[in-house]
Amino acid sequence: MGNEEHGDYRGAKRLLELVNRFEEMVLKGNTYYFESEELEDVIDYYFDKNNAKQAMLAIDFAIAQYPFVTVFHLRKAQAMAALNQSQKALEVLSYVESIEPNNSELFMTKGGIYSQMGLTDQAIENYKKAAECSDSVDEIYMAMAFEFQGSGKIDDAIYYLKKVLEINPDSEMGIYELAFCYEINGQNEEAVKYYIEFLEKYPYTTTAWFNLGVAYARMLMWEKAIEAYDYALAIDDKFASAYFNKANSLVALEKLDEAIVVYNETLKHEEPDAVTFYYIGECYEKKEELGEALKYYHKALSLNPAMGDALLGIAICLDAQEQKTEALHYAKRAIDADKENSDYWYIYGEIQQDLKFYEEAEVSFKKVIELDPSNSEIWLDYANLLFEQENKNGSLEVLAEGIKHHPQCAELHYRISATLMSIGQTQEALTFLNSALKLNYEKHEELFDYIPTLRGNTTIIDLIQSYKK
Repeated sequence: MGNEEHGDYRGAKRLLELVNRFEEMVLKGNTYYFESEELEDVIDYYFDKNNAKQAMLAIDFAIAQYPFVTVFHLRKAQAMAALNQSQKALEVLSYVESIEPNNSELFMTKGGIYSQMGLTDQAIENYKKAAECSDSVDEIYMAMAFEFQGSGKIDDAIYYLKKVLEINPDSEMGIYELAFCYEINGQNEEAVKYYIEFLEKYPYTTTAWFNLGVAYARMLMWEKAIEAYDYALAIDDKFASAYFNKANSLVALEKLDEAIVVYNETLKHEEPDAVTFYYIGECYEKKEELGEALKYYHKALSLNPAMGDALLGIAICLDAQEQKTEALHYAKRAIDADKENSDYWYIYGEIQQDLKFYEEAEVSFKKVIELDPSNSEIWLDYANLLFEQENKNGSLEVLAEGIKHHPQCAELHYRISATLMSIGQTQEALTFLNSALKLNYEKHEELFDYIPTLRGNTTIIDLIQSYKK
């Protein structure tokens, strides 16, 4: 054990002895002698343990012994704030201010209490006063940035986070929070510009390279994102998040084999994670290597048994392998994990339809529409389900409702036209066909894919020809 470790051990042992001695005194109702620094340590110990009530006991004892030591009055205000006694805390701070009007911690505490009360302007005012009489201005600017962030004033938060990084370019929190603010504001170009300028001055800042990569990824500039992640990894080859994000960018470029390698690299530098296993599984599924995909989806489930996406991944793979009953079981488990996920209900309904559980499939498709009516495909598939059961009127109702939600969706107009033709409502069918051709002439083949016999209908062929550019 080195000297530093010895010192840490001795310090921790001494602190525990002090705390035990204080607690013994309280228990016995006696009064022991403590130096003021020792009581500070005891109070800080209780704050570290989030035990404000016990801290208050130690503070009251300390104030009785050392009434003119302002730090104990400050701690009293902080304990009161932690116990939601904001007004009383502010009264104590007024007393401290009358004794030490240039105490930066006093104004920081006051700012924190006003922040807790939701009074942003007063919080900022006190943080500014703290900055005027403090050497650690970066910490105060960080508090101000959080305050502005919490009240939705993101531009102000960005301003102060930049000031934090001017003073302390090593502030990882500053770098991450700035990236977060740029993301909220949708200012990806500004983020890229800032991080490039920052990296010209501080080229070995791993987190800046990482967040530059994130900004590029949000702009769908995957190659640039990968390049930035690679710089981060050149500085710190154990940076798990950089490997993970790089792999995501490779997936976006459909470089699935490379992505799998990089996802596996992530696993070497952090605890095994269900999400990483899931993404590896998804890569194998896209490569149509379903056995490998299933292996990784099951690995994800071993770490998180309620991971809906992994359960659904297994359902999709089993369905593709024609193991539809087992697929149905996993799709149902995915829904049990997240009953409000429209994608899960969609896949569940499709598997039910394949198994000829038509009534159940109808319930599932209705649920998809309830959860996500903005998905135009579900209206087509639900209408098709009813059409296949010879419920053409039901199919028409679904398509008409779909068109209300998606008036610009050519596929819905083609489908309703074909369905109307199949029941002999020619004039109405031609009206919808006209609309479909105006919306998207190129998709007219969908009409014949749905009902091939319409190729022999000269009226339809003539109308389509009239729209040919």
